[in-house]
Amino acid sequence: MNMIAVDSLTVKYGELIAVDGVSFNVMEQEIFGIVGPNGAGKTSTVECIEGLRRAYRGKVSVMGLDPWKERQKLYGVMGVQLQDTAYQDRVRVWELCDLFSSLYRDPVPYGELLEIMNLTDKKRAYVANLSGGQRQKLSIVLALIPNPRVVFLDELTTGLDPHARRQMWDLLLQLKERGLTIVLVSHYMDEVEAVCDRVAIMNRGRIISMGTINEVVNSFNLKTEISFSASLHNIGDIEGLTGVVSIARIRDTIKVCGHGDECVAAVLQYLNDNRIAYTNLAVKPPDLEAVFLNLSGYDPAKDGDAANGGGRG
Repeated sequence: MNMIAVDSLTVKYGELIAVDGVSFNVMEQEIFGIVGPNGAGKTSTVECIEGLRRAYRGKVSVMGLDPWKERQKLYGVMGVQLQDTAYQDRVRVWELCDLFSSLYRDPVPYGELLEIMNLTDKKRAYVANLSGGQRQKLSIVLALIPNPRVVFLDELTTGLDPHARRQMWDLLLQLKERGLTIVLVSHYMDEVEAVCDRVAIMNRGRIISMGTINEVVNSFNLKTEISFSASLHNIGDIEGLTGVVSIARIRDTIKVCGHGDECVAAVLQYLNDNRIAYTNLAVKPPDLEAVFLNLSGYDPAKDGDAANGGGRG
């Protein structure tokens, strides 16, 4: 079942086209990620789905409801956690939770949510006295109070420490198992890889790739990075090996970029055949972070060459 259907969505600001004919569906009980560089159109897209912004062209449906025309009905089954949320400093945590609970027909007891987020001891604290990470947790509590069937999370773990981030990922997976559909907008690629069933990559207002993490990464044909330390005087000998695209020496480390397993096998075979001792071997296959850096114009091979003054020897 489609919980969200977006068809040819276009958003304009004056003459600027921020979202250009975007289409995708989000299935029931799915965690769907939307990622891309700043200015890619992610926020404008999500705001149209949430009913916060009117589309210039195209159709959006959430559980069969038009987000712009039927917002009142939609907000009874939808939760939203925004990236930038401001609350009154002199309001206490429990007062804010109590206010939100009063707006919905079947709210989740906020005491349970505060306990899950480790905020029970902050129940009587003023919002002004919360840390950045605690405010982020509070915004998630408020998004879950409506007992939603679909929830939107924007930069979910900003301000959280590594342990708290992983707790949050576990919580998302638990919420999914309970039947919740989740749309996650994030700049943290490890987060998206950890929890998302599918992901859409946006750039310059368009979706340029969509699917499972593996499907999206493979669609970019990015390079595998191999690094190791060795006494190798002429690194240029490696350049002709199968699958090798570039090689650079960065201080005591040699970095090779190439295509997949054939490149890794060729490099290791060369080192073994020539009895070259090596240490600190690391192989990094392409991942979602590499996709993101690629969209941002970063090329590991060129970066290595720059650090090495050419990287050839």
